[in-house]
Amino acid sequence: MLLFFPLGLFAQNEKLTVSGYVKDNKNGEGLIGASVFVKELLTGTTTNTYGFYSLTLPKGNYTLVITSVGYRKAYRDIKLNDQNLTLNLELQEDGQELEEVVVKGKRDDDNVKEIEMSVNKVEMKTIKKIPALLGEVDLVRAIQLLPGVSTVGEGATGFNVRGGAVDQNLVLLDDAPVYNSSHLFGFFSIFNPDAVKDVKLIKGGIPAQYGGRASSILDVRMKEGNAKKLEVNGGIGFIFSRLSIEAPIIKDKASFIVAARRSYADILAKPFLTGNNANTQFNFYDLTAKVNYNINQNNTVFLSGYFGRDVFGNQFGFNWGNSTLSARWNHVFSSKLFLNTTAFYSNYDYLLDSDLENVRPNNRFRWTSNIENLSFKPDFTYYISPNNTLTFGGQVLTYSFTPGSATASSQSDVRSFGSPPKDGIEYSAYIGNEWKVSPKLSLQYGVRFSKYDYKSSEDVYYERKFVGFSDTYPSGYDLVTKVNDKNKILQSYSNFEPRFNLKLETGENSSLKASYNRMTQYIHLMSNTAAATPLDVWTSSTNNIKPQLTDQVALGYFKNFGENEYETSLEVYYKDFQNQIDYADRANLFLNPTFEKDLMFGKGRAYGVELFIKKNKGKLTGWTSYTLARTERQVEGLNQGKWYPNRFDRTHTLNVVGQYELNKKWSFGANFAFISGVPYSLPERQGVVEGLTYGITEGGVRGNIRVPVYNRLDISATKKNKKALFGKGESEWVFSVYNLYNRRNPFSIYTQPKTSTTADSQQQAEQIVKSEAIRLSIIGSLIPSVTYNFKF
Repeated sequence: MLLFFPLGLFAQNEKLTVSGYVKDNKNGEGLIGASVFVKELLTGTTTNTYGFYSLTLPKGNYTLVITSVGYRKAYRDIKLNDQNLTLNLELQEDGQELEEVVVKGKRDDDNVKEIEMSVNKVEMKTIKKIPALLGEVDLVRAIQLLPGVSTVGEGATGFNVRGGAVDQNLVLLDDAPVYNSSHLFGFFSIFNPDAVKDVKLIKGGIPAQYGGRASSILDVRMKEGNAKKLEVNGGIGFIFSRLSIEAPIIKDKASFIVAARRSYADILAKPFLTGNNANTQFNFYDLTAKVNYNINQNNTVFLSGYFGRDVFGNQFGFNWGNSTLSARWNHVFSSKLFLNTTAFYSNYDYLLDSDLENVRPNNRFRWTSNIENLSFKPDFTYYISPNNTLTFGGQVLTYSFTPGSATASSQSDVRSFGSPPKDGIEYSAYIGNEWKVSPKLSLQYGVRFSKYDYKSSEDVYYERKFVGFSDTYPSGYDLVTKVNDKNKILQSYSNFEPRFNLKLETGENSSLKASYNRMTQYIHLMSNTAAATPLDVWTSSTNNIKPQLTDQVALGYFKNFGENEYETSLEVYYKDFQNQIDYADRANLFLNPTFEKDLMFGKGRAYGVELFIKKNKGKLTGWTSYTLARTERQVEGLNQGKWYPNRFDRTHTLNVVGQYELNKKWSFGANFAFISGVPYSLPERQGVVEGLTYGITEGGVRGNIRVPVYNRLDISATKKNKKALFGKGESEWVFSVYNLYNRRNPFSIYTQPKTSTTADSQQQAEQIVKSEAIRLSIIGSLIPSVTYNFKF
């Protein structure tokens, strides 16, 4: 309780509270992070993720100033004399909103005034103006233009944040976790831009209410649906088309949104596919939906869901996808106490199915894998005073893992094999406090406690036993079989996760911030390929696999210039990783019940500097981000026990994003990326045995070369039309070119034998074998595109 000593401030008898929601007057959407400021007291607050605010003030008359980026400033005179006041507010869109480029911010000076650091909030209006691959707006590709965010290359699933692996990012869609955020092997994300309301990436200083991953939080919030009138949005592009419909069910009380997308490359190609390829499928599709009902002033319920899949194959079918369902209840107990309760279901699975009936009757192979969640999560916010806000809550989260299950049939013989299913339950509770100690000093601190119980549902389980490093056991471990009681918890882990943020204003437009957080992750993505793929295996922490722990400290200086026209920030960070997983040479992770013997464990570290400069106002807007970073691991038995660069280590990352508003009809955009190559391991020598060439690398060598530098320029032009379909609404044409100067950026480098034959004077052939280095490029040319977007 000593930690939360400011709580005593709530015993104030002469104060009353004004509270309510701030919404968009055009569609009734709650505005996240809108500022509610008391002019006379020079104090205020911001709305939460549902648009709710609460201010406790001395009795008296006041003027509230309500602001939000892209909306006109509003004023309300209030009287707080005898009782608390409920005041719901609506803001009108600013006619100049198209000139705004918002990467992080609630007010113009939010990057300086707010306590949070290492946070980027990306407006969908901004994302839609960034030049994109094939003209299709993509949320995940947009956040890769921010400092501290990278990927191993085009065509790679997911993203990396400050030295963290792909699985160390908690991706939330309306509070439900998403385990694969990509369509088409990483070229597009699963998030339909017409259904997304708000996007926030938290890289450091993570608040206590978040947990379960070691590196970052990507919190994506869906629209509630237009509560005022029918609205239709859509787009037609080269790869896919999209359509969303939102409308009131009961005006100003209940509304819905339904958004769908489907790619049609296979449909366009079908006339040209013949023979065995006639039935080939390669497409992706998704459906996003949400409905909400404002029961009364104190109760609102939401139900949202997502379903999407990628489908590839002919005789060998391959598909994967995510499914989520979230139910939420917002309840206002009083003007000071707000509750959001969430229950969700999430599932990620993939399927490989080979039907060889036409080749060999009664022959088939089927391989499935999935990870499934169920959760219940209450979150409370108590607004003690304008200077003191308490958050607390908890969560029960169940996991069901099927790392890999396969069935193979040949004639009458049917065999089943794979990795055993696993179950886990994670319990957590947290408490946090944000305290404005003085006009210049603010603190945010708290602690999260988590506990994880692991079970195996098979009749046996395995324990690792050290047997020494050898060709048979490159990890140095074998597994010992133990009899399993299915009702027994095989392993429990528990961890305290402290969090701390500090902000000190050093001037009218500048501040110094510092943060520390510890994160615990109880699940793991098994991937020993160059980049994460949809076939990678999710598994639990077990008696052999400890949870991942990360400690991060960060320090930043934030400064605005020219009446907040320019934002600048400089952040340095250091992350310490424990219980990191790497893999023995020739590790077998797929359908292997004993894959845990091929795992190797060690520690990691990541450190870097991030520079961010953003121009907010004028016809020319945009930002520049530069990251100088290093991420390394040290694992016994690998790389002679020395530190080695991780496979997603990039020393330099430079992104420049610019947008120019020529007039109301035409606007232009461009972005440029210059990124150091990732490390790779290549054979150092070669050997020839019976005419076959083999690469030879010293055991456990990692990252002995780097792929060449990546750089790319994209451009776009947007032409707005007076009318859309059927002579109504709005529409626009988007013309874009991805990879303008046609560079074949390398994804990876590998070797293969190159053989030639000569003849000597006696006409005897002699074979000459050499190794040839091959540079693989996923996109090797410029890609022009045209997209038509409409809204009515």
